Amino acid sequence: MPQNNVSGLHAALLDVSNPSSPNYGKHLSKDEVTRLVAPKPESVQAVTDWFNKNGITATNGTLAGDEMTIQVPVDQANSLLAANFTTFIHAETNTHMVRTLAYSLPANLADHISFVYPTTHFAPPASKSGSMTISRSTPPLSQENVARDVPADCANTITPACLFALYNIPPDPASAPDNNLFVAGFRSDIAADDDLQAFLSQTRPDNPALASTTYQLVSVDGVENFPQGTDEGNADIQYTRGVATNVPVTYVSFGGGGQLSDNLAMINFLIQQETAPLVLTTSYVFAETFTGSDVDLAIQLCNAYAQLGARGTSVLFSSGDSGVAGGGFRNPQCLPGNVFLPTFPAGCPFVTAVGGTTGINPEVAISLSSGGFSNIFPRPSYQETAVGNFLTALGNNNTGLFNASGRAYPDVALQAQFYFVLTNGVPLDGGFEGTSASSPVFASMVSLVNDRLLNAGKPPLGFLNPLLYSDRATAMFNDITAGSNPGCNTNGFSAVQGWDAVTGFGSVDFQRFLTVALANDTRFDPTQQPSAGSTASSVGSTAAPGSTQGPTQTQGSGASTPGATGSGSTSAPSQSPGQAGGNGNSAMRGAGVGVGSVITSFLTLLLTLVLAVA
Repeated sequence: MPQNNVSGLHAALLDVSNPSSPNYGKHLSKDEVTRLVAPKPESVQAVTDWFNKNGITATNGTLAGDEMTIQVPVDQANSLLAANFTTFIHAETNTHMVRTLAYSLPANLADHISFVYPTTHFAPPASKSGSMTISRSTPPLSQENVARDVPADCANTITPACLFALYNIPPDPASAPDNNLFVAGFRSDIAADDDLQAFLSQTRPDNPALASTTYQLVSVDGVENFPQGTDEGNADIQYTRGVATNVPVTYVSFGGGGQLSDNLAMINFLIQQETAPLVLTTSYVFAETFTGSDVDLAIQLCNAYAQLGARGTSVLFSSGDSGVAGGGFRNPQCLPGNVFLPTFPAGCPFVTAVGGTTGINPEVAISLSSGGFSNIFPRPSYQETAVGNFLTALGNNNTGLFNASGRAYPDVALQAQFYFVLTNGVPLDGGFEGTSASSPVFASMVSLVNDRLLNAGKPPLGFLNPLLYSDRATAMFNDITAGSNPGCNTNGFSAVQGWDAVTGFGSVDFQRFLTVALANDTRFDPTQQPSAGSTASSVGSTAAPGSTQGPTQTQGSGASTPGATGSGSTSAPSQSPGQAGGNGNSAMRGAGVGVGSVITSFLTLLLTLVLAVA
């Protein structure tokens, strides 16, 4: 259903995140954000009347009520939407998807429903942006290498001690009682407690008490019967617990899947909590091959990240691991004509994308670091100067291979190779590699800055990008000027002075980051200043300094056409799986003729109707 004021949400987010704004740090409350995105009453009424006419009871899928969820038998779903739900299989991942190639809605609902999912959504599942292999002959980490300043071994093995030395991160315990760090997990990834405790014992002998600590697991979909610890889960938790000393870590899991709709379900779950996470890091990426309804879903998800950001959450994503050729770990994909393939959600303007580096003297861009320009989301105004300078210096290189007006990424970059990780009690041969290690480490740094802010009576950092792209942040970066991210039969982009599409502004020095964060005299003590509610009307209705038009809103249900039943309807574009998403989805194939005869385990379909901006 139409969200009431998405442009107001974007303006409010940028206003409270802009260090030059008098509202900087005055994050919105849960209710204030809800009011901005709640659908119009007439949309709710129209859709509810349609459900009632068909004997269907809906539930709100979100706090704001802009998504309504129904559970109906397959034959009723086919009749209701003039659809033909069938099982499709994504060959590369063997993922089964129940989808339809087309659906229709009554014409009178065209202005009230943006799209229905899952219907014509064929985006493949998210890819993990890191990899490692187990070697049972690799000896444990040598204790003599733990306490030295940037030990030489850090060129071949990255540990928390290496990161402390490289980025000036203090090993001191965090102490703010309300601090937290959330790690998102999908597809049954999980961390093993035994591996975590052994990892902390070996890598943090300076703090023996850490070895007896763990993390909190929260399941969004109720799937908790996990196998033993997995590579991604172990790496994410070992480095958030190992670097963000004593910051409470929560692993929020959607164990049953990793599709776009699963990501949206997770974010909607977090939005509904009374207290939003302060930092959220995710190490999974999608190739931005979206078309049609998948574009609508990506925009809905991007706006959901904006809702968290407006409430004070720093949302971080790994940028991906295939250079300019998508984001799956060393699994390059290009658009037709060797056009560069961006990644999502790194291309969403309301998240912070973290690329990768390698080496210690000097630190250079790692070739797998995904970077480029979104084909869906326009470049936000906070990027205009930095990215404009990069494009000017780039000249005619790669002309026609990327969208020069799109949201550019990554924003920063950290070490992405040779991470010491334990799985089943054994170090991993060659270590863990990928930007899925970079994002949790930067998330840990953000959490430690938040700890200092909270202890000083200041609000948390929240959405980071307007600060990162401001003049005052320049000093906090270690500029990376060597390396590139090749792909699609090109050298990709090169790391250059200033911002670039390989490493963003470069890696981050914690102490300088902290100085920048604490130096802001516009930040306020939330216990002594008026709440965000007292400024909500002006924040929501006026453009914030450095504001952006935000994502282009597209109607997933298509143009009004004669109805399939002769009464007038709005039809979704009919897309074959190969058409929906270009190269990245061409492996999807049909697995039968009709849902009723093919899917014996699916007696009902869970459909969500999204009421987005009309």
